[in-house]
Amino acid sequence: MVKGTDKCEWFESWFDSHYYHLLYSNRSEAEARDAVIRMAGVLNLPVHANVLDLACGKGRHAVVLAELGFNVTGVDLSPQSIKAASQSESEHLHFYVHDMRRPVAVNYYDAVFNFFTSFGYFDSLRDNVRTLNAVASSLKKDGSFVLDYFNSEFVRRSVAQKPEGEKTAEGINFKWKKRIEGDYCLKSITVTDGGSVFHFEERVQLFSVPQLHSMLGEKFIVNKVYGGYDLRDFNAEESDRMIFYCSKR
Repeated sequence: MVKGTDKCEWFESWFDSHYYHLLYSNRSEAEARDAVIRMAGVLNLPVHANVLDLACGKGRHAVVLAELGFNVTGVDLSPQSIKAASQSESEHLHFYVHDMRRPVAVNYYDAVFNFFTSFGYFDSLRDNVRTLNAVASSLKKDGSFVLDYFNSEFVRRSVAQKPEGEKTAEGINFKWKKRIEGDYCLKSITVTDGGSVFHFEERVQLFSVPQLHSMLGEKFIVNKVYGGYDLRDFNAEESDRMIFYCSKR
């Protein structure tokens, strides 16, 4: 909930709903595992490094990080996601409800991972900057930060080519329409569950590579921008992802 108001931000209710997880239930676990293993290899972290999975959802990336031998903390704003993730907790893996705009710790983590476009949800640029500042505060000096974001130019083209879609899962029907409004991608979702109809909306900012470079530059050195989970070079015309590998200044 926005501080000082009674207004919930769109992601608070949507990410905490059963429908969100059902709509995206087809996400590839194999792809997630491969992405974690490849990025951890790039960082070359020591055994038992302290690692934060920021906006961890149900913990699919955090689980793999723990399997690699790291001490892992997963945080997410959604209580339901953390409840589900906590079933995988172990001596070296723990989950907490937390707002990414606040530091999780101070000078503690060797690396912070933010996977699968879990950034850019805020209407205020200040809140996005607050998030990056919180990441920097949580990292040790020279610690690593991986920001995995969609390629905005790729998204603009895909929305123009296919703005609508539909899916049925467990008897529940989902219909969505995507549109570009200024520097945001909006996805309006209608959920029909029996005789009940619900409406949700996703709103994610369309950052360019230069914009993210500028935002990151105050606190981080950008070492490399990858164009996909296979760690190919970023290409503005062809890449579906832009994955920033950074070091804390």
